[in-house]
Amino acid sequence: MAYPSWWRPRSRERRERMNLNGKRVLVIGERDGVSAPAIEACVKSAGAEVLYAETLCFV
Repeated sequence: MAYPSWWRPRSRERRERMNLNGKRVLVIGERDGVSAPAIEACVKSAGAEVLYAETLCFV
């Protein structure tokens, strides 16, 4: 596949883990999407402190 000259696909080697060390985070999840506990686990693994986590229903 030919790509335009200004666009380059990202290689897997260039992906870096998000660094949230020392950050405080408010987590709002969605009932039908990604829940707050799932987001909270990801954020904690990136080094952040979760101050508030809630799963809401957006209708």
